Amino acid sequence: MILGLLKDNKPGEYRVILTPLEIETICEDGHTALVQKDAGLSAGFSNEAYEAAGAEIVESAEEMYGRSDFITKVKELNDTEYGLLKENHILYTCIHPAAHEDQVQAILDSKCIAITAEDSHRYGSVNCEAAGKQGALMGLNAMLTINGGKGKFVSGLAGAPGMKVLILGGGLVGQSALQVLQSLGAWCTVMDVNYGVMRDIGKTYNEKVSTQLSTKQNIKALLPEIDMVINCVKWPKENKDYLIDKDMLSLMEKGSVIVDISNDEDGAIESFRETTHEDPIYIEEGIVHYCVSNIPGAIANSTSVAYAASVLPHIRSILNNGVEEAVVRDGFLRRSLTAYKGYLTHEETSAIQGRPWIRPEEILDLKDSVIDPAPPATGTRSTNYIDLTEE
Repeated sequence: MILGLLKDNKPGEYRVILTPLEIETICEDGHTALVQKDAGLSAGFSNEAYEAAGAEIVESAEEMYGRSDFITKVKELNDTEYGLLKENHILYTCIHPAAHEDQVQAILDSKCIAITAEDSHRYGSVNCEAAGKQGALMGLNAMLTINGGKGKFVSGLAGAPGMKVLILGGGLVGQSALQVLQSLGAWCTVMDVNYGVMRDIGKTYNEKVSTQLSTKQNIKALLPEIDMVINCVKWPKENKDYLIDKDMLSLMEKGSVIVDISNDEDGAIESFRETTHEDPIYIEEGIVHYCVSNIPGAIANSTSVAYAASVLPHIRSILNNGVEEAVVRDGFLRRSLTAYKGYLTHEETSAIQGRPWIRPEEILDLKDSVIDPAPPATGTRSTNYIDLTEE
């Protein structure tokens, strides 16, 4: 196959999904690699390094789409790319399909095969780890007096207490933020709905980290003494309630900080609105909000190296075995299949957008295959099925 590595064009995005090291492996497998000019430059990887790895440098996205069989990059497509998709394309990127209706429609109209990368990670995405760790540091920056924050130092100073931090969600993102903040001396509380997760956190930190059941009532009781809230909850898109309402901001001291790493419209934080690296914070009701959507882009080199290593097995499997065999072998890749030749195959997107969908196992006719199992990507369910027998 011909692989096309696109330069990401989302504002503030500096990562690249494959470094020269992975490109060299793909070329050694016998495939052709096209790399858009300067695709890895901001992450520290020159065009010359990609050429030395065996790639051809291509000037434009139009040429990349025109020549490639397999298209990949870090973030979702923008509307300038919709018309470049073709039926023969395989697309692997962070599509976030449930939240991008126009993009999903373009993918379905093109009849390409699309895989949303964020659902394909068996052991959790390194982007989540990066978002948690770097998001914690961004929150500390937002806490500075010069940025409108309280001006508290994370561990305190002689005679001055350290920060009290509430982390909502004890998954990979939350635990990554906790690792940074607790090691720097913050007094941390983690709220989750999973008692097993809370027990593990207690054991890991020798009970030096507080844990509580994540409820709005518990949050309300704690907010008056909290300096920084870090939201790491992947909020169900069908849930129209919030963990922190705008009215609850008044419970916090002025200059306190909210870092919304999950970064969802209609997510867990009602006062959320997306910001950028260029203009990362805003103040509402006296509370400093940091709501950058692509936090890992701020550490583009480290995230690119880790991310590329984690997705290479998926990309190699598709290139070497084809989509059908690749999704049989790996259930996490199968659950990530978003669209297949004009059919929606992503359950959450069906539920959120009201579109009919078909299970990957059915559209690919895998009933006689021994498939690798995987849990659903989210708890969102849809019974709005496509019946192929009626077509």
